[in-house]
Amino acid sequence: MKIAIAGALCASLFAASMTAQAEVSPEDQIQLRKAGYSFMSWNMGKIKEQVIDESVTYNPDQMLAAANAISAISKSGMGALFGPGTEQNVGDQVTRVKPEMFDNTPDVIKLSGDLTKAADNLVSAAVEGDQSKVRSAFGQVGDTCKACHDKYRQK
Repeated sequence: MKIAIAGALCASLFAASMTAQAEVSPEDQIQLRKAGYSFMSWNMGKIKEQVIDESVTYNPDQMLAAANAISAISKSGMGALFGPGTEQNVGDQVTRVKPEMFDNTPDVIKLSGDLTKAADNLVSAAVEGDQSKVRSAFGQVGDTCKACHDKYRQK
């Protein structure tokens, strides 16, 4: 039941976010989504340094802050930044999105929901403060990112 509700919520958020795209030019949409994904990547890197590489001392507060940032981005309505015309380079903005992503909305909604669920699990693990649980949840987030990249991101 929770999965069905979460799926419906993700679908409605995605649909609602698509209506907001008219307010932002295609060039700005690409720039903004790249910024969002860069911020997510930076936070993923902070977690990776502490629970995978162990090159930085584990800090539960930093883990929670990074997990919360990733979760917030996953729920931010970035679907609105994949509007018409953003499947190609626009002005100075280069995109790596594959055009076929725009023809597979149900799959994209599912992948987006998977990311949100994995990010929420990461937050839960970070709240517990158990490094091994954070490591496992972090791997799940990475897997959801990879699933979308493998289908819809150019090399």
